[in-house]
Amino acid sequence: MSFKALVVSKGADGAISQAIETLDDARLPADGEVTVAVEYSTLNYKDGLCITGLGGLVRTYPHVPGIDFVGTVEASSDARYKPGDKVVLTGWRVGEVWWGGYAEKARVKADWLVPLPAGLTTRQAMAVGTAGLTAMLAIAALAAHGVTPDKGEVLVTGAAGGVGSVATAILAKRGYQVAAVTGRPEQEGYLKALGAARIIPRAELAEAPTKPLDRENFAGCVDAVGGTMLARVLTQMKYGGSVAAVGLAGGSKLDTTVIPFLLRGVNLLGIDSVMRPYADRVSAWQTIAADLDLARLDSMIEPATLADLGKLGRAILKGEIKGRVVVDVRA
Repeated sequence: MSFKALVVSKGADGAISQAIETLDDARLPADGEVTVAVEYSTLNYKDGLCITGLGGLVRTYPHVPGIDFVGTVEASSDARYKPGDKVVLTGWRVGEVWWGGYAEKARVKADWLVPLPAGLTTRQAMAVGTAGLTAMLAIAALAAHGVTPDKGEVLVTGAAGGVGSVATAILAKRGYQVAAVTGRPEQEGYLKALGAARIIPRAELAEAPTKPLDRENFAGCVDAVGGTMLARVLTQMKYGGSVAAVGLAGGSKLDTTVIPFLLRGVNLLGIDSVMRPYADRVSAWQTIAADLDLARLDSMIEPATLADLGKLGRAILKGEIKGRVVVDVRA
């Protein structure tokens, strides 16, 4: 049986190239228990790195990227899944060290899958993807640390991106006042349609803090930027506030002081979705299906095909992608 896939290769000179190839089932990883007929994948920052060969995430070439996918079980040697089941995969380093979802077929470990939650179509599941799962885990962590709608504004940095878009929509539906940060003024209408109450230009938070504590502005924050912006945000958190750190689009180095933690009891919460246990994933997906306004989710979608991914992979690394790219691998 043959299928098409986006294959990333590395030449003798080290140059990375991408091409859509026709492969057969023998090329799939041999030690996965479940073979899935993939319907949709999506595009995340990590995918951009894997497509372009940056970041050292891909160790072996040729390689099929795609850290997320959704589809229908075609064959399974694991009793938990049977042919015809709809399943979702995010994380577990699939698409990095294991062949991923930019193909019409994937073979993976059964432990890495979760059932498609009731209420979501396969296309909507990939509009959520790793970005949406991460956003939901971040919001759950904020709530667990006492960040409730009555406590004040919740800041979302990188708000027009994948994580930020979903976080803004879920927070707004839950009754939070969302302050959305973006460096793209043309996205103001988009963010307000998702539920943002206020737009903050990126420039207001882009400079390094000049003092260890600033005015108390935010009860919580979902931060996809890191770096200097995160350092600045920490100085502006309210007493007992929490920041859920989910990304490093602005850099991985954090130059700050312990003062916000010691004098205001601020919490800095690290959010990982890659190795998250099964029960946490199922719970988060069920909550997403219940709490995410599906009309707003659909408004985030930018459709794409495998042929578009070379260009899109470069664009996401430059911060040029809005919302959620949903890749129909069959198109």
